[in-house]
Amino acid sequence: MFGKITRGLFAVLGAVLWLMIGNSLLQENIVDFGGWQKTIFFIVGAFLLAIIFYLISQPIVRGIRYIVRGLEKDVKDVPGVDLISGTIGLVVGLIVAFLLSQPILRLSVPLVGNALGVIISVIIYIVLGSLGMLIASQRKKDIVGQLKKIRFGGLTRVKKDEKEEDKVIPNVVDAKVLDTSVIIDGRIGEILEAGFLEGTLVIPQFVLEELQHIADSEDLLRRQRGRRGLDLIKAIQDKQILPIEITMEDYPEIKEVDMKLLRLTKDLSGKILTNDYNLNKVASVQGLKVLNINELANAVKPIVIPGEQMKVDVVKVGKERNQGIAYLDDGTMIVVEEGKFHIGEQLIVEVTSVLQTAAGKMIFAVIA
Repeated sequence: MFGKITRGLFAVLGAVLWLMIGNSLLQENIVDFGGWQKTIFFIVGAFLLAIIFYLISQPIVRGIRYIVRGLEKDVKDVPGVDLISGTIGLVVGLIVAFLLSQPILRLSVPLVGNALGVIISVIIYIVLGSLGMLIASQRKKDIVGQLKKIRFGGLTRVKKDEKEEDKVIPNVVDAKVLDTSVIIDGRIGEILEAGFLEGTLVIPQFVLEELQHIADSEDLLRRQRGRRGLDLIKAIQDKQILPIEITMEDYPEIKEVDMKLLRLTKDLSGKILTNDYNLNKVASVQGLKVLNINELANAVKPIVIPGEQMKVDVVKVGKERNQGIAYLDDGTMIVVEEGKFHIGEQLIVEVTSVLQTAAGKMIFAVIA
């Protein structure tokens, strides 16, 4: 049904186009018909051009559909920030093209009329529209940053009716989404003060609710961790080191908090901050960028090589026979062979090997 309607519209378009062309030809005296000859000229020409347009309509529509599907597939992979900035650039470019093309459209050339002006105007629209999109895409952070500044309170509120609660959706640049584990851990505060993070911190409401449940737990240790996490968020807000957004986006169709975090991070085209090993792996599989504080902590630990000597305090007995355990200032565990007999003593040991695990770094040493 849709195909028949489309072909019919193309046929009508062809007939109307011939009427316009024929009228121009008569006005410019390129052809000279009168009376019944003029009528036949219009009817036959309109009929022939309608048939031509009818025949070419199907491949044209098929080509348009192919292009639209290709664009739809490409747009799915484009981050939201790029779409916003590109659209703004396109609109600005088209407005400038409209202003420039107005005097050009008034040009009239013998034989072709204003066709030349139309062609030039089309070229101007294409060039300036493309140029606007290109420039805006390159300056997307600046554009979205300025848009963010003019929003009330940094948040966009959408209200469908009086009974529905306000839905707050963050529109942030370079979003860093925090999960529960990284907030409870607490080291994120010191990392922020050291200036190692940029962008906007995003804390979902469902993470705050999870923290509240932990803070209300009957278990003393869990309760302390939950309260420490809530205190950390308040401290980050007060210090204002980086912009912080509390988003109400909840994704009710998704049950697990981790899956909600991944969905939110993907929607914001941001990065997820976590200490959760499994969440880290799932995010990596989905192609999301992950900032793991444990990995950062391991990366900044001093590099130790076999043969290096150091002074340590043996504090307890190890698991294996005659081993003693010592620790560096950063918490790295040192297993000292024959250290069992030197508990509470300060020794100079020589590194024999270093073992890197997911939990951290472990150093094996012998008494020098």
